[in-house]
Amino acid sequence: MFRHLFLFIAAAAAFGPAARADEVDLQPSVQVTASRVAETVDQVLADVSVITRADIDASGARDVLDLLRLQAGVDLYRTGGAGQQTSLFLRGTNSNQVLVLIDGVRAAAATTGAFAFEQLPLDAVERIEIVRGPRASYWGADALGGVIQIFTRKLDGPRVALGYGSYRDADGSAGIGHWNVPDGDSVQVGARHVGGFSATNPGICNGPDDPYCSYDPDDDGYRNTNLAARGAYSIGSQIVSAALYRSQGQVQFDQGYSDVIEQTAGLDLEGELAPGWNHRLALGSSREDLDTPAFDARYLTRRSSLLWQNEIRLSGNQHVVAGIDLLHDRAETLDTFAGAPRYDDGRDNRAVFGGWRATFGAFDGEVSVRHDDNSAFGGANTGSLALGWRANELLRVYTNVGQGFRSPTMNELYDPGYGGYFAGNPDLQPERSRSSEIGVEFAPSAGQKLQANAYSTRVDDLIAFTGANNQAINIAHAKIDGVELSYAVSAGAWTSRASCTWQDARDGDTGAALLRRAKNKASGVLERRFGDRLSGGVEVLAAGRRADVGGVELGGYAIVNLRARYRIGSAWSVVARLENLAGRDYELVHGYNTPGRSAFLEIAWAP
Repeated sequence: MFRHLFLFIAAAAAFGPAARADEVDLQPSVQVTASRVAETVDQVLADVSVITRADIDASGARDVLDLLRLQAGVDLYRTGGAGQQTSLFLRGTNSNQVLVLIDGVRAAAATTGAFAFEQLPLDAVERIEIVRGPRASYWGADALGGVIQIFTRKLDGPRVALGYGSYRDADGSAGIGHWNVPDGDSVQVGARHVGGFSATNPGICNGPDDPYCSYDPDDDGYRNTNLAARGAYSIGSQIVSAALYRSQGQVQFDQGYSDVIEQTAGLDLEGELAPGWNHRLALGSSREDLDTPAFDARYLTRRSSLLWQNEIRLSGNQHVVAGIDLLHDRAETLDTFAGAPRYDDGRDNRAVFGGWRATFGAFDGEVSVRHDDNSAFGGANTGSLALGWRANELLRVYTNVGQGFRSPTMNELYDPGYGGYFAGNPDLQPERSRSSEIGVEFAPSAGQKLQANAYSTRVDDLIAFTGANNQAINIAHAKIDGVELSYAVSAGAWTSRASCTWQDARDGDTGAALLRRAKNKASGVLERRFGDRLSGGVEVLAAGRRADVGGVELGGYAIVNLRARYRIGSAWSVVARLENLAGRDYELVHGYNTPGRSAFLEIAWAP
């Protein structure tokens, strides 16, 4: 299954020797997620990827799923088409063991601990930063597998876009912005309506006579409206900035539909307090409302946060980062049939953190620690240590070790269950992890980069619903080991990147493979410019067999996507995308369909 992808990687590598006078520099992106301060990717002592707006525009992708699934160490599954539930595993960890931020604000629901990626409109995204490995010593709970931070759209001028494609998929967005850095503002609104296809297939049933089977072959559609707004204004040495993101959608499924609202908002004050001393004072809020009338269920999440972060330059090669992080969660679940709450509870988390970073010649190191005090389960201490060595301009090696923890979700703590079954447990302790990693980066020329990372993670006190009444308890363990290889090259009009992931994610007690994690995965993108106006490319994605619920093993698959972008004059552009070129029939979740061969076209105006 992987043979054609390995040929693709070999073809990409073949551009390396040709990268001479015509090579295009692969400039390192600046990111702020790994250590809470701005650093270039090649300075960070962790594995970081950045997806820029230019990458998104070139891809023509309709969903964030189409972008993230091409990244090393990322596994995603979706129960159907657009708008259906999507979960992400980063380096084999669970979807609620990955911290998701939107413009610096925690975005996951407090009820489940997971972020609904399916509700994120890709047109509202400016960039995505992915940091692999535990970052709890900087960010606190839930960052066991890593951190994904999403930055909302930042327009500089007017923009209008309309798109249409297979499965009656129509969307549009319009916005305007103006920036004279650091001052400026931007606002964009968007909408999407998808006729869809049947999310499920007969495989979801336990045989043709299953009396509880919910399979219905009708189309399961999706509609969404969204808003992304941000602004900044300087007052002397200080900058006041604000960001608002809101997505409101309705997704259909065989038994009915769900209405979903996701929203984050942030207000920041940052700047220099004294020479060498910069600070950031940030207020944040987020909410998620999930209403499913067919199940008489409504889930409401409210979160507020306050952060004061300080960066102090001790010298030209040393700095420290320290701060105070306060968080309040509140969750309410309602039985809408009875008109009564199932539970309505809250919790507080207070934390202090600090990190020291220094460079001495060819070596650089980082130490960070954090203490969290949570009203639900008490204290949690985490730390990390990293060391890097730059042999020369071509070769860099780094290693790091770190701890992480995941707070029990509000459902795991307080949900009364169903007739006493699957009930929460207020005495739960957080899940805890320890990880180690070694990374090697080799850049033989300005247009090439080869990277290899090997990691090992152990998770203890995993929360599971078990026992006589299937109550939530701390009982399980997980062992996750993996290797990631990635290669990027730019030579003349050609640009390509490819990655391979091998991982072994298992239940530490039984040795069984963790569900829906492919042991082998590979992806690649090959792009070519044809003059200044036209570019085109091919994406290849392959994944091996995965275990699923009920002892089912999902087969491996490989798909090929095509994409092209053409500029018409100075203001207009057209993007076309053809997905699943060969029309492969495959499943990401047993009993749920995936899109067949499909095409999309978008035209945009941005003078």
